[in-house]
Amino acid sequence: MRTVTQRVKHASVTIEGKVKSSISDGLLVLLGIGEDDSDEDIQWLVRKISGLRIFDDENGVMNRSVMDVGGDVIVVSQFTLMADCRRGNRPSYAKAAGHSISIPLYEKFCAKLSEALGKPVGTGEFGADMKVELLNDGPVTICMDSKDR
Repeated sequence: MRTVTQRVKHASVTIEGKVKSSISDGLLVLLGIGEDDSDEDIQWLVRKISGLRIFDDENGVMNRSVMDVGGDVIVVSQFTLMADCRRGNRPSYAKAAGHSISIPLYEKFCAKLSEALGKPVGTGEFGADMKVELLNDGPVTICMDSKDR
């Protein structure tokens, strides 16, 4: 699994002109799921994301997690994070998991992150044409791959 996690002042997901999810201060997590991902990848990423100390403390030092600041989270599925661009100019998505694997893992990831945070996480809609809007705070953007632990 690969994630791009951004600290945001606000973020939203709109599908067909209707806002599906929106948050104020918190994290926008873009999630790519590979064909060989499992529950172990979910557990590792949920622990890392929920504890990621990228929010300022009273001294302006990034020392607080989204849980510490009571922030919200939106998780958006994004198969293009699994792109392989090593050959040519057209990315290959061969390592991205198909729907039968991705949808259950995406839903489980969102449920486990919600459980860790103690509150619901916003979501997009798997496979939909989504418009994601955000105001990156910092900017702070962290990329993680559960295969690179």
